[in-house]
Amino acid sequence: MIPVSLQPEPVDFDVKVRQKGLTWLANKGIALAAAPPKASALPNYWSHSNKQLWDAYSGVCAYLAIYFEWATGASSTDHFVAKSKHAGDAYEWDNYRLSCLGANRNKNKFDDVLDPIGLAHDNFVLNLATGGIKPSPHLSSADKAAARKTIARLKLDSAEHKKMRARHYRQYLQHRHPDTLKFYSPFVWYEANRQGVL
Repeated sequence: MIPVSLQPEPVDFDVKVRQKGLTWLANKGIALAAAPPKASALPNYWSHSNKQLWDAYSGVCAYLAIYFEWATGASSTDHFVAKSKHAGDAYEWDNYRLSCLGANRNKNKFDDVLDPIGLAHDNFVLNLATGGIKPSPHLSSADKAAARKTIARLKLDSAEHKKMRARHYRQYLQHRHPDTLKFYSPFVWYEANRQGVL
Protein backbone atom coordinates (compact mmCIF):
# COMPACT_ATOMS: atom_id res chain seq x y z
CA MET A 1 0.00 0.00 0.00
CA ILE A 2 1.21 3.48 -0.88
CA PRO A 3 -0.26 6.94 -0.31
CA VAL A 4 -3.14 7.88 -2.61
CA SER A 5 -4.20 11.45 -3.37
CA LEU A 6 -7.92 12.17 -3.26
CA GLN A 7 -9.09 12.97 -6.79
CA PRO A 8 -11.79 15.53 -7.59
CA GLU A 9 -15.30 14.17 -7.81
CA PRO A 10 -16.85 13.96 -11.28
CA VAL A 11 -18.92 16.96 -12.36
CA ASP A 12 -22.11 14.88 -12.53
CA PHE A 13 -21.52 13.03 -9.25
CA ASP A 14 -23.73 15.28 -7.14
CA VAL A 15 -26.74 14.80 -9.45
CA LYS A 16 -26.28 11.14 -10.34
CA VAL A 17 -25.10 9.80 -6.98
CA ARG A 18 -25.19 12.10 -3.96
CA GLN A 19 -28.56 13.76 -4.42
CA LYS A 20 -30.29 10.51 -5.38
CA GLY A 21 -28.79 8.76 -2.34
CA LEU A 22 -29.57 11.53 0.10
CA THR A 23 -33.13 11.80 -1.20
CA TRP A 24 -33.63 8.06 -0.78
CA LEU A 25 -32.27 8.16 2.78
CA ALA A 26 -34.48 11.14 3.66
CA ASN A 27 -37.56 9.41 2.25
CA LYS A 28 -36.79 6.35 4.39
CA GLY A 29 -36.16 8.46 7.49
CA ILE A 30 -32.55 7.30 7.79
CA ALA A 31 -30.19 9.82 9.38
CA LEU A 32 -27.01 10.49 7.41
CA ALA A 33 -24.75 9.78 10.39
CA ALA A 34 -26.64 6.66 11.43
CA ALA A 35 -26.24 3.04 10.48
CA PRO A 36 -28.94 2.01 8.00
CA PRO A 37 -31.29 -0.76 9.12
CA LYS A 38 -29.98 -2.94 6.29
CA ALA A 39 -26.93 -1.82 4.32
CA SER A 40 -27.68 -4.19 1.47
CA ALA A 41 -30.96 -2.34 0.91
CA LEU A 42 -29.19 0.93 0.06
CA PRO A 43 -29.60 1.70 -3.64
CA ASN A 44 -26.23 1.41 -5.34
CA TYR A 45 -26.28 4.81 -6.99
CA TRP A 46 -22.49 4.83 -6.60
CA SER A 47 -22.34 2.33 -9.47
CA HIS A 48 -22.97 5.31 -11.80
CA SER A 49 -19.50 6.54 -10.87
CA ASN A 50 -17.61 3.21 -10.92
CA LYS A 51 -15.90 3.84 -14.27
CA GLN A 52 -15.20 7.43 -13.28
CA LEU A 53 -13.54 6.15 -10.09
CA TRP A 54 -11.38 3.77 -12.13
CA ASP A 55 -10.45 6.61 -14.50
CA ALA A 56 -9.76 9.08 -11.68
CA TYR A 57 -7.32 6.70 -10.00
CA SER A 58 -5.74 5.48 -13.26
CA GLY A 59 -6.87 1.92 -12.68
CA VAL A 60 -4.66 1.44 -9.59
CA CYS A 61 -6.12 -0.44 -6.63
CA ALA A 62 -5.87 1.73 -3.53
CA TYR A 63 -5.03 -1.27 -1.35
CA LEU A 64 -2.85 -3.51 -3.52
CA ALA A 65 -1.18 -0.66 -5.44
CA ILE A 66 -1.38 -2.53 -8.73
CA TYR A 67 -2.89 -1.54 -12.06
CA PHE A 68 -5.81 -3.61 -13.34
CA GLU A 69 -7.80 -3.30 -16.53
CA TRP A 70 -11.40 -2.08 -16.42
CA ALA A 71 -12.35 -4.76 -18.94
CA THR A 72 -11.53 -7.57 -16.48
CA GLY A 73 -14.56 -6.71 -14.37
CA ALA A 74 -12.31 -6.80 -11.29
CA SER A 75 -13.06 -3.21 -10.31
CA SER A 76 -15.13 -2.32 -7.28
CA THR A 77 -15.96 0.74 -5.24
CA ASP A 78 -14.92 0.27 -1.64
CA HIS A 79 -16.70 2.47 0.88
CA PHE A 80 -13.84 3.24 3.26
CA VAL A 81 -16.34 4.00 6.01
CA ALA A 82 -18.65 1.03 5.60
CA LYS A 83 -22.18 1.58 4.32
CA SER A 84 -23.41 -0.45 7.28
CA LYS A 85 -21.97 2.08 9.73
CA HIS A 86 -22.67 5.50 8.23
CA ALA A 87 -25.49 5.75 5.70
CA GLY A 88 -24.64 9.19 4.35
CA ASP A 89 -21.10 8.20 3.42
CA ALA A 90 -22.49 5.62 1.00
CA TYR A 91 -23.02 8.50 -1.42
CA GLU A 92 -19.88 10.57 -0.87
CA TRP A 93 -17.06 10.53 -3.43
CA ASP A 94 -14.36 11.15 -0.83
CA ASN A 95 -15.38 7.91 0.92
CA TYR A 96 -14.76 5.79 -2.19
CA ARG A 97 -11.56 3.85 -2.78
CA LEU A 98 -10.88 2.12 -6.07
CA SER A 99 -10.33 -1.50 -5.18
CA CYS A 100 -9.79 -4.88 -6.75
CA LEU A 101 -12.63 -7.21 -5.81
CA GLY A 102 -10.48 -9.40 -3.56
CA ALA A 103 -9.16 -6.51 -1.50
CA ASN A 104 -12.66 -5.06 -1.16
CA ARG A 105 -14.01 -8.40 0.05
CA ASN A 106 -11.20 -8.74 2.57
CA LYS A 107 -11.73 -5.23 3.93
CA ASN A 108 -15.50 -5.73 4.06
CA LYS A 109 -17.07 -3.56 6.80
CA PHE A 110 -14.00 -3.58 9.05
CA ASP A 111 -12.43 -0.33 10.19
CA ASP A 112 -8.97 -1.62 11.13
CA VAL A 113 -7.40 -0.84 7.75
CA LEU A 114 -5.20 2.20 7.18
CA ASP A 115 -6.68 4.67 4.74
CA PRO A 116 -4.50 4.95 1.62
CA ILE A 117 -5.79 8.51 1.20
CA GLY A 118 -3.69 10.60 3.53
CA LEU A 119 -1.37 7.69 4.33
CA ALA A 120 2.15 8.77 5.23
CA HIS A 121 5.00 7.59 3.03
CA ASP A 122 7.05 4.57 4.07
CA ASN A 123 4.50 2.83 6.28
CA PHE A 124 5.37 -0.48 4.65
CA VAL A 125 8.59 -2.02 3.38
CA LEU A 126 8.90 -4.68 0.73
CA ASN A 127 11.34 -7.53 0.30
CA LEU A 128 11.77 -7.29 -3.46
CA ALA A 129 13.09 -10.85 -3.83
CA THR A 130 10.26 -12.56 -1.93
CA GLY A 131 7.47 -9.99 -2.29
CA GLY A 132 6.99 -10.00 1.48
CA ILE A 133 5.57 -6.89 3.11
CA LYS A 134 5.93 -5.66 6.67
CA PRO A 135 5.60 -2.43 8.66
CA SER A 136 8.49 0.00 8.37
CA PRO A 137 10.92 -0.35 11.27
CA HIS A 138 10.93 3.42 11.91
CA LEU A 139 7.22 3.50 12.82
CA SER A 140 6.01 3.99 16.37
CA SER A 141 4.64 0.94 18.18
CA ALA A 142 1.06 2.12 17.59
CA ASP A 143 1.68 2.76 13.88
CA LYS A 144 3.36 -0.63 13.49
CA ALA A 145 0.33 -2.28 15.07
CA ALA A 146 -1.99 -0.42 12.67
CA ALA A 147 0.16 -1.45 9.70
CA ARG A 148 0.15 -5.09 10.87
CA LYS A 149 -3.65 -5.04 11.18
CA THR A 150 -3.91 -3.66 7.65
CA ILE A 151 -1.59 -6.34 6.28
CA ALA A 152 -3.56 -9.06 8.05
CA ARG A 153 -7.02 -7.74 7.15
CA LEU A 154 -6.23 -7.27 3.46
CA LYS A 155 -4.09 -10.44 3.34
CA LEU A 156 -1.30 -8.36 1.80
CA ASP A 157 1.33 -10.88 2.85
CA SER A 158 -0.48 -13.94 1.49
CA ALA A 159 1.49 -16.35 -0.65
CA GLU A 160 -0.32 -15.18 -3.78
CA HIS A 161 0.28 -11.49 -3.09
CA LYS A 162 3.95 -12.14 -2.37
CA LYS A 163 4.33 -14.13 -5.59
CA MET A 164 2.67 -11.35 -7.57
CA ARG A 165 4.95 -8.62 -6.23
CA ALA A 166 8.10 -10.75 -6.59
CA ARG A 167 7.09 -11.56 -10.17
CA HIS A 168 6.61 -7.87 -10.95
CA TYR A 169 10.12 -7.14 -9.71
CA ARG A 170 11.66 -10.11 -11.60
CA GLN A 171 9.99 -8.91 -14.79
CA TYR A 172 11.51 -5.49 -14.21
CA LEU A 173 14.96 -7.07 -13.77
CA GLN A 174 14.56 -8.89 -17.08
CA HIS A 175 13.44 -5.87 -19.10
CA ARG A 176 14.66 -2.84 -17.12
CA HIS A 177 11.69 -0.61 -17.89
CA PRO A 178 11.11 1.40 -14.69
CA ASP A 179 8.22 3.37 -16.21
CA THR A 180 6.41 0.11 -16.99
CA LEU A 181 6.98 -1.12 -13.43
CA LYS A 182 5.72 2.19 -12.06
CA PHE A 183 2.58 1.97 -14.21
CA TYR A 184 1.66 -1.65 -13.42
CA SER A 185 2.99 -2.06 -9.90
CA PRO A 186 3.46 1.33 -8.20
CA PHE A 187 4.27 -0.10 -4.76
CA VAL A 188 6.98 -2.37 -6.12
CA TRP A 189 8.37 0.55 -8.13
CA TYR A 190 8.28 2.84 -5.09
CA GLU A 191 10.14 0.33 -2.95
CA ALA A 192 12.69 -0.47 -5.66
CA ASN A 193 13.28 3.26 -6.07
CA ARG A 194 13.49 3.85 -2.31
CA GLN A 195 15.96 0.98 -1.98
CA GLY A 196 18.05 2.40 -4.84
CA VAL A 197 17.83 -0.62 -7.13
CA LEU A 198 16.08 0.85 -10.18
